[in-house]
Amino acid sequence: MTPEMRARITAFLERPALARVLAALNGEGEETRVVGGAVRNLLLGTEASDVDLATTALPEETMRRGRAAGFKPVPTGIEHGTVTLVGEGESFEVTTLRHDVETDGRRAKVMFGRDFAADALRRDFTINALGLDRAGQVHDYGDGLADLAARRIRFIGDARARIREDYLRILRFFRFQAQYGVGEPDAAGLAACIAGRDGLEGLSRERVRAETMKLLVAPRAAETVRAMAGAGLLMPVIGGVPHPSRFAAVAEDDGADVFPAFRLAALAVCVREDALRLRERLRLSNAEFDRIERIGRALERLAGQAGAPALAALRHAAFALGSDAAAAALVLLNTSADDARRGGVQCLIAELARTPVFSPTGKDVIGLEVPPGPRIGQILEAARHRWIEAGCPPGLQEQMALLGAAVEALRQARA
Repeated sequence: MTPEMRARITAFLERPALARVLAALNGEGEETRVVGGAVRNLLLGTEASDVDLATTALPEETMRRGRAAGFKPVPTGIEHGTVTLVGEGESFEVTTLRHDVETDGRRAKVMFGRDFAADALRRDFTINALGLDRAGQVHDYGDGLADLAARRIRFIGDARARIREDYLRILRFFRFQAQYGVGEPDAAGLAACIAGRDGLEGLSRERVRAETMKLLVAPRAAETVRAMAGAGLLMPVIGGVPHPSRFAAVAEDDGADVFPAFRLAALAVCVREDALRLRERLRLSNAEFDRIERIGRALERLAGQAGAPALAALRHAAFALGSDAAAAALVLLNTSADDARRGGVQCLIAELARTPVFSPTGKDVIGLEVPPGPRIGQILEAARHRWIEAGCPPGLQEQMALLGAAVEALRQARA
């Protein structure tokens, strides 16, 4: 272990709330260690924010000791041995050591134990089976340190057996590959994922959605998605034809702002019906569906035009579906374009962002002696259309003139 790693471990264990909870839970025949992702991230030099603890103490004893040390115990999963201790603005999920008695591919029946090795080896990947004790010693039961150094994602033991215990581990394998892995996915792990892919159908859609969204925004999402597509593992997840090349173009040129819904649209949406399918397939939130559905409608609206759409067409789409959806669709339609074309697309998007405000309102329409009713909205829409076709003049006087022209056109149509 390098001096830098040792220094990070020392500083981590000296964090006041963590030091206090470890002091409370250790001693008198019981031992508690930091486990899982916090140890992994600490050794990688990234933020170890969510700290999970494993303990030999039974849940009732964990709650008693935590309460005595000034923490608020919350029985978040006490039937599975998990108690959350809250204090000093931090929370620690503390789980009694366990071993599996029975699994069905979705959940496991467990018994409490006192063996840290058995508890660690029931986890999914070697890099997640590391433990850190109060003295700062790292415990490695599955060659996790070597795999972490090599940035290799490897199942613990028999990959097929680990997957049969919980088929969500197929998606987690690729998500961790995208987040931490380097190079090609582990061959044994990939083969086991392919062999077990039918098990994905039995998973809750909410769990699949959570893993998928994390995967799509991971640093190496593009090459991982390609690997999944090549293994036939994308269609079972999204329920339709994936577009890995389009996704790769977006993922590799996404800038600092990464939006999971846009990434999902890049991978799986060409028309509105794709968004409807994804909503059911992945149990999308209302906000995620709204954005993806509007992107699908914008793709339908802007597709098929020779070259990039005119600024007016883009503005019409933006006012109907939102500027974010119009800009997203324009980007997706040009992912395979040359540099000059893509530069033109960015210029169009910049011009769209500079579009002035269309100021007339329903009150202005009523002021032109139009009675209240559905015609108010129709006139405003017609006036906005004229305004866009006129190049979106910013002056209120010009906008009101276009509104008057729209009113007069409606009157003539009804005469």
